[in-house]
Amino acid sequence: MSAPRPQPRLDADNRAFWTGGAVGELRLMRCRDCASFIHPPRPVCRKCLSENVAPHAVAGTGVIDSFTVNHQKWHPALEVPYVIARVAIDGAPGVFLTTNVVGCDVNEVDIGDRVRVTFEQQGEIYYPLFEKIVR
Repeated sequence: MSAPRPQPRLDADNRAFWTGGAVGELRLMRCRDCASFIHPPRPVCRKCLSENVAPHAVAGTGVIDSFTVNHQKWHPALEVPYVIARVAIDGAPGVFLTTNVVGCDVNEVDIGDRVRVTFEQQGEIYYPLFEKIVR
């Protein structure tokens, strides 16, 4: 997908998530007190209410939990069809990213597929997309 994506407004809480791709890292907020991951990024831990949170690089792999194939051309530059998936992130219990699966035919995607992050840069934003891990 090469069409322009809506750009998030960067702030102190989400900057690490949206720019970590510059160095090839998928960064999630993590509580330094209870070790819980926090996504979407927030300044306070949902579990223990600590403000001691910071970005943490995760492996960038996961499993497709659910997906759909979109055939609607929402933007003139958008190539259809494409996969919208929910990915359970390895090593970050409870974190699911809604993303796109790229680099393969839409008919090759299935629930349970192992995937790894890849990034699509637009300006200073690095969108985390996922590719299937070929065994």
